[in-house]
Amino acid sequence: MQTMTLSEIEQLRVECRALVAKQSMVSGAIAIVPIPGLDVGADVAIMSRMIDQINQKFGLTPAQIEQLNPLMKQRVFVIVSSLSSSLIGKYLSKELLLLALKRVGVRLVSKQAAKFVPFLGSAIAAGISYGAMRMLGNAHIDDCCQVLIQLQGNTTFEHETTARDI
Repeated sequence: MQTMTLSEIEQLRVECRALVAKQSMVSGAIAIVPIPGLDVGADVAIMSRMIDQINQKFGLTPAQIEQLNPLMKQRVFVIVSSLSSSLIGKYLSKELLLLALKRVGVRLVSKQAAKFVPFLGSAIAAGISYGAMRMLGNAHIDDCCQVLIQLQGNTTFEHETTARDI
């Protein structure tokens, strides 16, 4: 794993936030389709691909971590466990991704139930889907940034919150 400056880590964060925004829009668009259950499978697939791409950009996929020297690998796992991240350096399963969605407060039942409300139901489900995907993706990015920063010897990552972060 190469040494990175804070500005390089910030650039990765910005790139990944753009990826999350796009994937969140896709998730929301799929949720508009008024077929209960369709979007859950799509969300899992979108999330899996998105989390893997973020991990890849930060050098935190299982394969990338495995290539590190034993001391660095141990440091990565200690930092990851201190962050309570379940998505960094792990092979992603459907169960792990559904657990991650539940952690950000998505109630799959309410999202599906909303689809039965005429007209507005699909829009509500789309909003829930978009918001949950964005929240999960952005939180994962911040965790990845925190890992890299702590590996560099700094202890915290603070960035300016802007309208695009919300």
